[in-house]
Amino acid sequence: MSTRLPDEMPAAGDARALLALLVRQDSRNPALVAGGPGEGGVARCLADVLARWGLDVELQEVRAGRPNVVARTPAARAGRGPVLMLNGHLDVVGVEGMIHAPFDAAERDGRLYGRGAADMKGGIAAMCAATVRALRSRPELAVVIAAVIDEEWESEGTRALVERGVRADAAIVTEPTRLAIAPAHRGFAWLTLTVRGRAAHGSRWDIGVDAIRGAALVLAELDRHEREALPARTHPLLGRASLHASLIEGGIGMSTYPDRCVVRIERRTIPGESAETAVREVEDACARVRAARPELDATVALDFAQPPSDVPTDAPIVRALSHAIEATGETPRIEGLSAWTDAAILNEAGIPAICYGPGDIALAHAAEEWIPLDEVRRATEVLEGVMVGWGGGGPGTGDRGPARGTRGQMKGPETG
Repeated sequence: MSTRLPDEMPAAGDARALLALLVRQDSRNPALVAGGPGEGGVARCLADVLARWGLDVELQEVRAGRPNVVARTPAARAGRGPVLMLNGHLDVVGVEGMIHAPFDAAERDGRLYGRGAADMKGGIAAMCAATVRALRSRPELAVVIAAVIDEEWESEGTRALVERGVRADAAIVTEPTRLAIAPAHRGFAWLTLTVRGRAAHGSRWDIGVDAIRGAALVLAELDRHEREALPARTHPLLGRASLHASLIEGGIGMSTYPDRCVVRIERRTIPGESAETAVREVEDACARVRAARPELDATVALDFAQPPSDVPTDAPIVRALSHAIEATGETPRIEGLSAWTDAAILNEAGIPAICYGPGDIALAHAAEEWIPLDEVRRATEVLEGVMVGWGGGGPGTGDRGPARGTRGQMKGPETG
């Protein structure tokens, strides 16, 4: 698909113009949307802008026609100084059911509308503009901008970034947080529970085994676990852990005992829990049913999982962001983020990563998606402030000393 370029490139550091340009690029993830064009067009567009803005830019192919954009300041390219990474994803979800044009980037009442405006091209525009602005007063600034593919599906972009050795001393992922600092977010595990029965005529209770009823007994045990055990597992910023049944299929006909029932379960995890925790819980539920119904034939499989993320609330990167917010005359807010982000992958790689950006996650994937332009402006100003102070050695300005506090720990009988 062709890249839609404006008559004039956005002026260096103009977040609003860059946002409009990015939203006009259709970057629907083909793993989610049949025929989606992917991120190639928007990646080339952004790479061109950042190169014209004076950054050292490369396109790193992850999948055919779907590259990450990696841009570095001169100091970051030379390997000098503590490096700050700014990370955001270029892919967007589908547009079915949207009540406005998805890629027009229309402005109304101080908002810019479009698929990806909030999730998360507003954050990408702010972080890119802020970097160029900060370089004017800090030419020695070491920053890596990583605009990645596939976060909406399996996060192949940030995983490839880490595998290829891109490193930093800290990272800010500019997901929409309504300008709150989000040092922690949930993870998730997708599980498949398969219960096998024995097909028989509906009148033959003596030989038929009802797989759906067996699955229901396991779900009843999981319901009890969700109501009684999970509320006791909490995180100070994220609250309690959770579990729900997402999809179910089974049965052959009205007069036939079902020989199979498949239930797909999502378990949202909090720091201190893991995918293995989730698998063990469903297996334990099966074991409790089997103790009373030995005939239960059930297995549990882990289909996919992403870990939770947790950074101490007084880590250097949190302090740096807090100081920059205070410098604008606002009071920092520290909150947990319910949705999953690539910050977890960066943290697993040893890069302390937190989320901060314009827009509301509640508008992500919605029929009406928009972002307040004033939040984009304020996020740009704050991120510029972070970078102007980054690596200066003062408190909360990129110093590499250990954080004084500890991560928010899960409370409860299991620690994952």
